[in-house]
Amino acid sequence: METTDNKTVVASEGKNIAIISYITIIGLIIAFVMNNDKKDAFASYHIKQSLGLACTGLALGAIGMIPILGWIINILGIFVLLYMWIMGLINAFNGKESPVPFLGEKFIEWFKNI
Repeated sequence: METTDNKTVVASEGKNIAIISYITIIGLIIAFVMNNDKKDAFASYHIKQSLGLACTGLALGAIGMIPILGWIINILGIFVLLYMWIMGLINAFNGKESPVPFLGEKFIEWFKNI
């Protein structure tokens, strides 16, 4: 990150990697590989957030296999997951290291070694 006029500006490449990480599971893998060499802190932050969202989506899919109650939880969870994904993507576009709502802090804690 570069500092100019008391504002923090995120490097363009790190921002691009962060945005790519939110575009499907394949984008997450591509972003992880792209960031593996340079280890940009901003990109790593958003890769962790995106990985957490992907794991949450997989968990919702597993819950969705349970008849009736699982279906209801799955439908509601998908809307919450979509909101979290949009917020994460907006934060990446704006160059902010802000956690996604609800579980963002936990994602950083759980994936601190990545």
